[in-house]
Amino acid sequence: MPAEPGYTLLMNLGMGADMVRFVPEGPLPPKYQFRLDLQDGTGFTIKFWWFGYVHLVPNDELHAHAMTRVLGPSALDPELSPDDFKRLVRRGRGMIKPFLLDQRHISGIGNAYVHDILFRARIHPKRSIPSLSDAEIDALYASVRDVLGTAIVMGGAYYEKDFYGHPGGCTAEHWLVGYADGRPCSVCGATIRKIKTGSTSSYICPSCQAL
Repeated sequence: MPAEPGYTLLMNLGMGADMVRFVPEGPLPPKYQFRLDLQDGTGFTIKFWWFGYVHLVPNDELHAHAMTRVLGPSALDPELSPDDFKRLVRRGRGMIKPFLLDQRHISGIGNAYVHDILFRARIHPKRSIPSLSDAEIDALYASVRDVLGTAIVMGGAYYEKDFYGHPGGCTAEHWLVGYADGRPCSVCGATIRKIKTGSTSSYICPSCQAL
């Protein structure tokens, strides 16, 4: 967000945070690490769950900011076309899940939602990128937009808060395979499994997402 004179405030909520607005004479959260007061008496606080940052950067130095200059395009950028997405993916090597989570390739996809993204596209998280067909990458692009877009409409996950302190509407019932170990797949009935994928765990349908 722009700040005067000639500065931009950069915020990264890391693995998650509560960024909540407050009003004059209104209550403040009991715990927070950052508070910004605006001239009209309103403002917001940030309670980081694990890590994150708030940086005030001169506008003429934004291009050199170490943490943002390496970010890939937003997964929901309206200008990111299916062909652009395909070109991004084709540059990658190794497994598709770590690629999607690497913010240097494409930003905005987290581990909480990547399980359903891959499931909707019928792609196993350990699939190698060179093995993906153009049709599978197109399905992945559509799935990214669908899963993240739906999550935004629902206000995020139930353990998250929006800017006004309201909890999100996405609960375990809305996730198709994410965090549903042992539950039957809603498509084929196979048992959803939790597997290790590098440094993270993944939830898959072994039938719909055959490796």
